[in-house]
Amino acid sequence: MPYSFSIIRYSLSSIAPKTLLDSSLKILLPCSTYSSVAAEKFTTHLQENQFNVEKTLNTVKANLDSPSIAQVLKRFSTNKPLLGVRFFIWAGLQPNYRHTPYMYSKASQLLDIRKNPEIITCVLDEYRAENVLVSIKMFKVVLNLCRAVKDANLGLWVLRKMKEFNCRPDTVSYNVVIRLFLDKGELDEAIGLMREMGLIDLYPDMVTYVSVLKGLCDVGRLEDAFGLIKVMKGHNCIPNAVIYSTLLDGICRHGTLERGMEFLGELERGNEKSKPNLVTYTIMIKGFVEKGRAIEAMRVLDQMSDSNIKPNRVTIVALLDGLCKEGCVEEACKVIDKVSGGNICYEELYSLLVVSLLRSGKHKESEEMYRMMVARGMRPSGLASSGVIKRMISEGRALEGFRLFDTLEKSGNLPVLDSDIYSTLLDGLCEENCFVEAANLVDRMVERKILLKSPYDENIIKRLKVSGEYDLASNVARINSWSLSAQNMS
Repeated sequence: MPYSFSIIRYSLSSIAPKTLLDSSLKILLPCSTYSSVAAEKFTTHLQENQFNVEKTLNTVKANLDSPSIAQVLKRFSTNKPLLGVRFFIWAGLQPNYRHTPYMYSKASQLLDIRKNPEIITCVLDEYRAENVLVSIKMFKVVLNLCRAVKDANLGLWVLRKMKEFNCRPDTVSYNVVIRLFLDKGELDEAIGLMREMGLIDLYPDMVTYVSVLKGLCDVGRLEDAFGLIKVMKGHNCIPNAVIYSTLLDGICRHGTLERGMEFLGELERGNEKSKPNLVTYTIMIKGFVEKGRAIEAMRVLDQMSDSNIKPNRVTIVALLDGLCKEGCVEEACKVIDKVSGGNICYEELYSLLVVSLLRSGKHKESEEMYRMMVARGMRPSGLASSGVIKRMISEGRALEGFRLFDTLEKSGNLPVLDSDIYSTLLDGLCEENCFVEAANLVDRMVERKILLKSPYDENIIKRLKVSGEYDLASNVARINSWSLSAQNMS
């Protein structure tokens, strides 16, 4: 529903301008000080010139950057937010500066636009009262503020106001508001705005179509989605792989996988623009996996190969996870054979399989696969190593975990492991009274300056002292002191 607010006037407090640093000293100042000096100049100017500020701001000799803008907004956020908004809009139009998405978010937070959307309406009222010449670029800054606070109704109100200032909305302006309604789940409102564009001789672009198509697919309105593609073609906007991948995702989630495969086949037989890409094939594979039909997804892998498209890690992990979850370990191994020789080496492929087996609860198989890698002289990934060794420790087999660790290190194939795995392994060894191995591990941690994670440190030292291992407890305490120093420094 449209916004209707009365003009809110804010009292002006007189703040004495602070003395600015002499320009000859600025050379010696860091960037943060430059920003402070610029913010001071802009603040002083705004306090002294509060009418038609857009014209007078151009006379300020100061560098414009994100920190200085944030400082100005912070100073005006409490009692003069309208000045803050007008300054922000002006800043967004300057030739040597552009607001980033972060700055839009920061500005909306500092000015609290989410809770006080009337600030935006009051700014436009002030523009009209002061006969400010408002451009389409100024409205785009305002619309991006609406996007930052995710306020679709405010965005629509701003879009409607553009006509009053003799500004004709363009496709980009409509796209912002359409996306806001889609994010809000108001699909019909978004579609209505897209149709409205045609009534004022504007045509949706690829951004518009992708956004609305995704909205239709997300709620399962597949027939409407197919209809939208026909509309695209009628407007000479040729659908690309992104459009078709979005539609395929909707078919897989809300239609049938058989229809998805038919559609994929149609794309493969189509022109170059419709040819499936890596994302398209990955969507189809995930579709089978999510329906518990991972075996059938292997056919898609063959189709990828026929199209000379190599799977990436996302594709492979999705398929391996599905096969392992369904207990098809042998087929998962076949996948590795199928995709080997591509951009991912054997070591990484088997590491991915080990992790997939762990995720699916196939702990015995994951350890067997991991031991096979070690026996063949492969270097498992840090993620695979941490997962297998931690699992062994949780089963009361810390000594076996250490022996695997030791074998990898002696062979030169030990991957980079974080301090958490060292801490867990040391704690497990001490709990199993394997003090010789624990001392060995502590020596390596001391040598490499690997920090001991809390709360393992206190538990380990206490257990060692109870067992009479005072020298070892002293060495562990050394690691603990490094940990505390590192925490204090951070």
